[in-house]
Order: sequence, then C-alpha cells, then structure tokens
Amino acid sequence: MKFFPEVNAFSDILCAWYARCGRDLPCRRTRDPYLIWLSEVILQQTRVEQGMEYYLRFVARFPDVGALAAASEEEVLKLWQGLGYYSRARNLHRAARQIAGQYGGRFPERYDEVRALPGVGEYTAAAICSFAYDDPRAVLDGNVFRVLSRAFDLDEPIDSTAGRRRFAELAASLLPPGRAALHNQAIMDFGALQCTPAQPRCGECPLAGRCLALAAGTVDARPVKQGRTKVRDRWFAYLVLTCGDEVLLTRRDGKDIWRGLFEFPLVESDRQLDAAELAARPEFVRLTGGAACEWLSSVAMPPHRLSHQLLHATFHRLRVERLPGSLPEGVLRIRSSSLDDYAVPRLVERYLMRYPI
Repeated sequence: MKFFPEVNAFSDILCAWYARCGRDLPCRRTRDPYLIWLSEVILQQTRVEQGMEYYLRFVARFPDVGALAAASEEEVLKLWQGLGYYSRARNLHRAARQIAGQYGGRFPERYDEVRALPGVGEYTAAAICSFAYDDPRAVLDGNVFRVLSRAFDLDEPIDSTAGRRRFAELAASLLPPGRAALHNQAIMDFGALQCTPAQPRCGECPLAGRCLALAAGTVDARPVKQGRTKVRDRWFAYLVLTCGDEVLLTRRDGKDIWRGLFEFPLVESDRQLDAAELAARPEFVRLTGGAACEWLSSVAMPPHRLSHQLLHATFHRLRVERLPGSLPEGVLRIRSSSLDDYAVPRLVERYLMRYPI
C-alpha cells in the first residue's frame, strides 16, 4: 500500500478532487470575512441546500457588519427562524455589535481576536482566517475528523481531549504552505460528498489505494466516539387560547431552549396530560381566569428532536368569550393576523403551517 511519503501528497490528491467535484457556493466566491463568518455560522449543523437560502436572505438584509449590528435581536431571530440552535443567532448579533463598537465595523484579522468574538469557536475562527486571509490554520469539523480518521485509521475518540489534540496535530501537519484556504475547503467537501458518514464512495475514491481504514476493513468504525449524551424526554402542552381575533403568546427566557423566541402559553409535565388534568393545572386556571373554555381541538405533533432532548408536544386550541382583565406576567395579547411578525421555534412554526389561526 502506498501512503503519503511527501508532505503535500495528501493535499494534492484532495485539491485535485476538489477542482473536479467541489461545490460552487456563493460564500466561496468571496474573501470578505464577514460573509465567510455568516456562512460558517449558518451552515453549522445545517444542510447546505437549506443553509444557502438563509445565507442569501441574511446577506440581502444585512450586507455588512454594521447592518447586522444595527438590527434588533427580534429581527435577527425572525430571519433565523427554522434553523434551530438560536443561541448562534444571538451570538451572531452580539458579535456584530462588538465588531461595530470595538473595531469600528471592520472585521478583525488576527486569529485571537476572531476567536474572542461571541460564539466563535476554534473551528469557525480557523475557517474565517484561512478562507479570508489564507492564514495557515487547519480546520477541524465533522467532515475533517471523518476523513482523517479513515485515511489514517485512527481509533482515538474524536470527542476526547487527547483525541482532539491528536487530530489537530495531524491536520496541521498536512496543511500545505501557501494554500490553507484551498486545502481546508477541499477536505471539508471531500468529507461531505465523497467520504460520507454512511455508504462512503470508496470504490471511486482517489485515496482508496492509500486509505488505511479501507485496507483494515474499519471504514464503518471510523471515527470513534466515547459515547453519546442521554436524550431527555419532555412533554409540552401548548394552550392556543383565542378570543375573537386575538391570541395569547409568551416569550421564552432564562437558560432553557429557544431563549428569546415566542410561543403559546405552555404547561410542561413529566408525561402527557389529558384534558381534565390540564384544566386542573394552576397555569391553566391563571391563564383563563377560571372562565369556561370551548375546547376546539387537540393536536399531538410528531416528536421533535433537539440535540439532547426529545419534545412531545400537544397543541390544545381553546376559545373564550373574554380574557381575564389581568393576565399572568409575560403573557401577551396580540392580533392573530400579526403572528408572522414574531419569531417562533420550529416546532410552533410546523404546527401553524398545518393549522393556521
């Protein structure tokens, strides 16, 4: 088996493949660090096809850091709606304001300054600096971990401190002088399109004759992870309470999921509640003021998976003749026709798409 006797052999193969098969994305036709940053944040944990639609909308609405910094958080969250991981949108907004205030609206160029921005981790900082400034820094994302673990048949867990250090050293050693941007884009696309998580295209892979995992029969076992975080089940009962042309909303706060987004008043429990149990809950009584409600429908949505949570949500649509004079703190009365103006979680959006108010 041939391996990589020359330092640049690995990169040469990947870059030649990339020239033939790499994706032509709008964010790759620019050296503007702001646009690169925007694309990297949006495309994390998001399919490229979906992410590009959001990227183009963000660029149209916020063409530069100043425009993003001047926007309200509500506007940013509304434009982000449907992507999930809303902390990324809030950090994007915070970082834009920091750039506007600390750097006069000019995106920082030094790696340590980029890394210090809210929400910017090692991978994102390396990607921005290599793509925008050709800074010689290797990127490490899921695609890169997979390619390296298979090509070199590495069994160190990628989610361990020692494993990450090992992969970081290897990635840096393979970075060719003077073409960090090209190499990083090539290896990321190679993992996304060729060396895929399931059913990698080994039969037509330019690294097949040098891939140690292919030779050892361990392709499906790479990369190795220590273990997964246990998934937590949660049961949500949403109260879609309408009165004439008005509906009630609340805004999520604190450190829980979806902070800053709007939703219908919620009763959370450790299991699914039936109508009688729900009506007896103090949250329900405070919301309705004890008035009689017309129960219109109850819709159980398919389980909604987050990174470490599985949400079991039922939307109960109720109608009252009049609302209490004093609603619980944080509950808003809005016109049903203005619901589209509020940023809501994807789960609520899916319900409204199927059952508009």
